[in-house]
Amino acid sequence: MNPSPQPQLNVAQSADFRETYANSVQVRVSVWDFQLVFGLASSESPDQVTIKNHAAVYLSPQQAKALWNVLGQHLAQYEQAFGPLNLEPQNVNFPQGPVH
Repeated sequence: MNPSPQPQLNVAQSADFRETYANSVQVRVSVWDFQLVFGLASSESPDQVTIKNHAAVYLSPQQAKALWNVLGQHLAQYEQAFGPLNLEPQNVNFPQGPVH
């Protein structure tokens, strides 16, 4: 049996394509799909964090698993090149005083 040839893949960005930054991702799961909600987390004080959500992406369970696989591969390569990623918050001592 000969394997079927791979189709040519054309990737294009739609007119309403947006690129954005998120430092917060919430995952919501249902029987039918996974929802990734992206937002920007900021802190005005040490005891309060505000998250402003700006986009949600729905994925089928199959696409969520494919994303999980590809992210795992890329994270392993990243850590091999740059060292392990730590998920625990780090206390960074920023210098105090005026900013010039």
